[in-house]
Amino acid sequence: MNNALKTAGLLAAMWGLTVLIGWGIARGTGSMFWLYLSIAVGLGMNLYTYWNSDKLALRSMGAVPVSREEAPQLHAMVSELAARAGQPEPRLFISPSPTPNAFATGRNPQNAAVCYTQGILQLLDERELRAVLGHELMHVYNRDILTSTIAAGMASIITSLAQFAFFFGGRDREGGNPIAALLMVFVAPFAATLLQMGISRTREFDADHDGAELAADPLALASALRKLERGNTMAPLNPTPARETTAAMMIANPFRGSGVRNLFSTHPPMEERIARLERMAGY
Repeated sequence: MNNALKTAGLLAAMWGLTVLIGWGIARGTGSMFWLYLSIAVGLGMNLYTYWNSDKLALRSMGAVPVSREEAPQLHAMVSELAARAGQPEPRLFISPSPTPNAFATGRNPQNAAVCYTQGILQLLDERELRAVLGHELMHVYNRDILTSTIAAGMASIITSLAQFAFFFGGRDREGGNPIAALLMVFVAPFAATLLQMGISRTREFDADHDGAELAADPLALASALRKLERGNTMAPLNPTPARETTAAMMIANPFRGSGVRNLFSTHPPMEERIARLERMAGY
């Protein structure tokens, strides 16, 4: 409940920032038309991404569907955990990537997919893979794909509006402050990024907690996260624009990074995630 309230608060802050920029544009141009147009375009683009999120993410990783005959153990895990949750079974995919990771995608539980990489199948044991599956299933069942899409959409709209405000609304009809407009074009997108990261990190904590409860094995998920932290450091994913988007869905940050890059990661610190899971198990 605490994480749900935090997510709602962060989304409300993003909406508030959008309204503030919109007010600045209306004041500077004397018209709300361009504000409405930019919001409509931004929402349209993100609606398309949300509706096709599974295809885009799976294509970026070269993932292929795997049948029950090809991977009976994985399908048995999916069937068991989906039944425990009382939810539909997602489709199962495998990516040839050697980077150990997994992600879930799809606009709702009826159109969901879970993807394992070859790297994670070679790194984790069956108990750990089951715990990872619990985490990914809860992303789907908690509607996190929708939440992250809204957050990404709001961030892109805020960035576009800030740029529009600078170029067309920087000086309002009462002789507005151009320095304030310059600050807006940089500060607003930065603030939107921080809010988006806060939402993403909160949803990861929720998926860890709910997934560990679903699999009834928090220590297995903690063990998997430890291995994944080392595995992704040793064999990071080669970043591309499409993979940068998919990376936010993965259970562990697939890119090698330190310092500033880790500071702006969409994933919370692995040590904190592991500590929370160990506390769930009474450690």
